[in-house]
Amino acid sequence: MELISLGIYEKALPQDISWKERLEIAKKLGFDYVELSIDETDERIERLTWSKKERQDLVQTMSETKIPILSMCLSAHRRYPFGSNDLKKRKKALEIMQQAIDLASDLGVRTIQIAGYDVYYEEKTVSSREFFIRQLKTAVHMAEKKGVMLSVEIMDDPFINSITKFLEIKKQIPSPWLQVYPDIGNLSAWPENDPGYELEKGISHITNVHLKDTLAVKGDFPGKFKEVVFGEGCVDFKGCLATLKRLNYQGPFLIEMWSGKSQEPIKEIEKAYQFLLPILKEVGYEHESKTND
Repeated sequence: MELISLGIYEKALPQDISWKERLEIAKKLGFDYVELSIDETDERIERLTWSKKERQDLVQTMSETKIPILSMCLSAHRRYPFGSNDLKKRKKALEIMQQAIDLASDLGVRTIQIAGYDVYYEEKTVSSREFFIRQLKTAVHMAEKKGVMLSVEIMDDPFINSITKFLEIKKQIPSPWLQVYPDIGNLSAWPENDPGYELEKGISHITNVHLKDTLAVKGDFPGKFKEVVFGEGCVDFKGCLATLKRLNYQGPFLIEMWSGKSQEPIKEIEKAYQFLLPILKEVGYEHESKTND
């Protein structure tokens, strides 16, 4: 059995609570770490300007609870995309990137997940792709200086919806500080993808893995990439996890969920954990609950 690290996404947990409460809940549920969200809302973008004391207080809280924040989901670039045709937005995107890298360095975050969108609310063009690649190259240089990993998520968007597409960009930015963060739900939802082949092709570049179920894109149906109950979607969890085990993947896994529409988020997290745990064990991964500490 291979012992793994299993985390939970911040947005799966109750939102209107303190960081100490959030980390304590994560520990009580058995997780090893939490993934921080810096999304496109003003509230979460403001986290990038936390004071030195606020950062130190959170580091102290992580130490006390023994639950670190090891990764950051940086989706603020939906609002300020690397590939925007608006120069001001592109400048803001790099400002956000530098602030996120500095925050990650101060908190001990190992990996920043970059959303694989050139643009989200704008029209996709050859120029938006070119801007994205140039901006990403600059971002990687920023991250190198602080020793923070940038890892591109496989998305719910055609721009980077496969590891194959990521690798085409990786060829142009051959830095060890740029890697890939596959979401096996997103990877499985696109009919043109063979998830096992994609994982095989990208294994030497995978830093983290999101565990999430999805509904596949079919005909006029655009797919469903969020809030699909585990076991009710299209993801072959046993097959994907067995492939990762055979490929000797030993990095972190993270359960990605959202509590926004849930009346009982804790129970839903527990159900997801209990769904995934026997599958992980069956393929050769073992998780020791932090509640045993």
